[in-house]
Amino acid sequence: MVVIDTDVLLLEFAFQSDARQTVNSEFLERVRTEEPAITVYNLMELLGQLSFNLAPAKFDNWREWLIEVYNLSVLAPVGLDNPTATINFKSEIMDQPFAKMRMHRMAFMDALALNLAERTPSVTSFVTWNARHFKGKSSLRILTPTEYLAQV
Repeated sequence: MVVIDTDVLLLEFAFQSDARQTVNSEFLERVRTEEPAITVYNLMELLGQLSFNLAPAKFDNWREWLIEVYNLSVLAPVGLDNPTATINFKSEIMDQPFAKMRMHRMAFMDALALNLAERTPSVTSFVTWNARHFKGKSSLRILTPTEYLAQV
């Protein structure tokens, strides 16, 4: 399974004249059949960025124009609905990202998303235009959309 970073989807929706748009769109089209995923953190980050320019009706239908169109699964932490959710939440939102930020010097949102992707057994790759922020900091293959397309 490939996990897609926020920047790849943000480029698709918000930066139509970006020079990487052709490769980005080709990547999203190709990966659609391979059960791609997005973490709940990336999803919320993307929706937050897009919220400034979307009509409320369009915003409310994000599952249709995002999840269904791109065939995305949403990775979420396991166990937040049980009695020990507070312990799990603290570990998920604070302890694990803090450890990753301390060890690898990375941004909070990057640490959250990468940590969740790494803990999902079927994930093999993390695709982002900011690969340099992640390389050498994960057991996953870190690729740009261009690098991903060159490998398939």
